[in-house]
This record gives sequence, structure tokens and C-alpha cells, in this order.
Amino acid sequence: MPRSKKGKRGSSKPGVKNGMKGESAASDDELASDILSHYSSASEGTSVLEEGLGGEQVDEQSAQEETEDKLKQCIDNLTDKSTKTRLAALESLRQAFSSRVLYDFLTERRLTVSDCLERSLKKGSSEEQASAATLFILLCIQLGGGDEAEEGFKMLRPILTTILMDNSASMAARQSCARALGMCCYVSTAEEGEDLCKSLSLLEGIFMSSYPNREGTLPTPKPGSSGLHTAAIQAWSLLVTLCPASKLSALLDFHLPKLKACLQSSDVNYRIAVGEAIALLVELGRDIDEEFEVEDSEGLCEGLKSLATDGNKHRAKNDRRKQRSIFREVLHYIENEDFTEEKIRFGVESVYIDSWMRRRIYDAFKEILESGVRHHLQFNPLLRDIFGLGPPLILDATIKANKISRFEKVEAVSWLKVVTLLQQKTSHSCLCSDSIFSTPPPLKPEPNRGTKSETSEPTSCDEDEGQWRDSLGCSEMDPS
Repeated sequence: MPRSKKGKRGSSKPGVKNGMKGESAASDDELASDILSHYSSASEGTSVLEEGLGGEQVDEQSAQEETEDKLKQCIDNLTDKSTKTRLAALESLRQAFSSRVLYDFLTERRLTVSDCLERSLKKGSSEEQASAATLFILLCIQLGGGDEAEEGFKMLRPILTTILMDNSASMAARQSCARALGMCCYVSTAEEGEDLCKSLSLLEGIFMSSYPNREGTLPTPKPGSSGLHTAAIQAWSLLVTLCPASKLSALLDFHLPKLKACLQSSDVNYRIAVGEAIALLVELGRDIDEEFEVEDSEGLCEGLKSLATDGNKHRAKNDRRKQRSIFREVLHYIENEDFTEEKIRFGVESVYIDSWMRRRIYDAFKEILESGVRHHLQFNPLLRDIFGLGPPLILDATIKANKISRFEKVEAVSWLKVVTLLQQKTSHSCLCSDSIFSTPPPLKPEPNRGTKSETSEPTSCDEDEGQWRDSLGCSEMDPS
């Protein structure tokens, strides 16, 4: 299902609060560990910790306040004089932002966080710049792609662009800025807007340096440049999914022949990114024109077949396996217009990846959210809007309310043993002395055994339950 075209996407504002109770941390590393453990174990519904046979009710408001205090401390640490402290704070916030939805908390502090990230991008080391660019992507995702995210993108886009185009900057920082430029533009800007056109042009300027020259020869890549080209073409491909049909035609005519030549790149990850970009462009071309034909499709398919069956020993085994798998899919789609569907499950829901467009979008979010992508699919209105899932389902509280307690489980197991023994019994003879019943209860009351007549006062349910407990040799269990 294509990306929803709504101008300002994902503008609905989640009001989910999260957090679990924890101890204060004594150092930056401990603070990072604390926040990660809190956000990996917290639930979206009622906070209940079950220990032993009972459940301990936790003061949810207090737990929320303690967790927010830790996040506030991390935000304060972003302006610390120590580079190590700032890096630890960036990592702690990255883990928290990727694992939970924090819209309410961040709405009040978005300008503060944005200012801190701008400072890190301008004055920080290469590692700090890369971390700050990554955290800015997560901030835009947290803000839901509304006006707040758009304002933040306009604020930081100039510095992201400066680092991306700076040949003296580290490759790691430039790669992170390329991803940030693509993701933040995708999340926060309107289709056909000025920001979209500028971002596309900037990213094109990066990976087009890998295109063949006039003689048709691929340039020799500089050390580390293949990773930058890979990040740029993936970010560019994401933004292409937003382009109107009028702009797509020009993009297809210009880029497809050049990308075909880049399939011979020496870097496996760049080859794969190029192959996926070709499949995406062909899919978009077929969407806008049913009679769309790839120029020199036979030559393209021959190149794809070669990569799909590549057995060169000078390439790593894992690289060959990964490359063959991807290019078999690309070749199959180019030849048969058939895409191998993938089902992603999260909670009680699923999302289907049934096109190259949806795969590029899902992979982009998965790369930045990592293991937290399923949680955001479940609770983040932005991702749910992008994948057409509707408003978040409120299930956790209901499920917890209906969950059987451990005491009830013990009760059920005890009664099940009784029923099983009675069903297996074929006579009323006494069991051995080491069996569960010292004297088996009669299946049917008999007058000669002193049982009460039908007119006698019936035994209460509580008395029956007590008799069965005595027969089991069990004592009363306190459900609390």
C-alpha cells in the first residue's frame, strides 16, 4: 500500500506516557543502562509487577516522574563540557526514543533538544555529529511528522546540508546527515514542497559522483565513499516515493541508465542499494504508466542474472549469499512484475510488505528504530498512518485485566488432577497408601455409607472445596 498522500503526514498527536520505577544512576553509563532497562520493560497499560503468587501495584505516577527525571538529566547532559558525557547522553536518549513513544514529554522540550543537537552538529566531534544526526531523526519520528517536526527540520537542515557537502568531514558524520536529510524530510515536509526538491537534489549530488564518466567507465571510489553513496541513494529512494508523476518521468529517464552501470560497483552494499533503487523506480514507472518499458531491459536482466548467480571466490561468502538473494528478487520483479510479499507481526497485528515502495519505507524506519520498530508500529500514530494501520489499538489494559492470576492457575491445576483421576478410575476400590487419596470419594452416594439423604441440608460450596483441598493434602493459599 503506497504512502498516504496527506500533505502534513502523521499530524495526529499521541498521548502515550510510559515509564517504570527505578533507582537513580550514579554515572552516565549507569544512567543510560537504567533508561534502557526502564523502556524495554515498561508496558503501555497498567504497571503491574507480579512476584510469587500475587501482584504488587506500582505507583504509576511516581514511576513516570522518576523516568522523566532521568530523561531530563540526559537532556541536561547534552550541554556538558565533557565530550564523553555528551556522547553518553546522546546514546541514552537514542535508546529511549527508539524503544518508546514519548510525544507528551518531548513536545514540551523539543526546542531545548533541537538547540542541543544543533550545538553538537556545529561544534562536536565527528562521532558526536553522527550521533546527533541520528537522534534528530528519532526526534522527528517522536513528534509525529506535524508542525513541530517541520519546524525542527527547517532549523537543522542547513547544518545537515553543510556537513553532508563538506569533503573534509568524517564519512560517518556525512552518512548520518544523509540519512537524517532523507528521513526528516520524508517525515516532516509536504509532498511537492520546496524542501522535498532541495533534499532530492542534495542527495543526488552525493551518489551521482559514482556514475560512469563519458567513456562509460566507473570512477575509482575514494576510501569510505561507497558507504556515503549507499546512504545517499537509500535516502534519495525514500524521498522518490513522495514525488508526483510529473517529476517521476524525468527521474526515470535520467537515472535508470546510469544506475544500471553502477551494478558493476566493487562495493557489495552499494550494488545492493542500486539494485533495490532500480526495482523501486521500475515499480513507480509501471504505476504511472501501464505500458512502461525499461530501456535495454535485456541488458539489465543479463546484468541482474550475473549478480544473482555470482560465485566469485574473491568476495566474502556472506556477501555473495546476500547479493544473490536480493538480485534474484529484483530480477524476478523486472521479468514477471511479481513481488515476494513479507508479513511483519507486532502485538496482535500485522503489516504486509507487498511492494518495493513499502519495503524501502519499512527498511528506512527499521534501520533507525532497530528492535523498537515493532513497538512504534503498534503505538506511534505516524508509522500507523504511513502503513495504513489506523489509530493505535488499546489492548494492553484489557488483556491485563482479564489475565488469570497465578493463584487461579494453581487452583485450576489442582482441580484438573482430581477430575483426571476420577475419569481414569474404573472402580471404587481403595487406592494404594501412597496415592493422592487415602480414601477415594464415592462417585455416587450410597445409603449404607452414611451419606446424607436427598432431603438433608446440602453441603455448601465452601465446605465442598475444603473437603477437596483436604483430600489433596493442600493448605489454603493466600491469593495476595
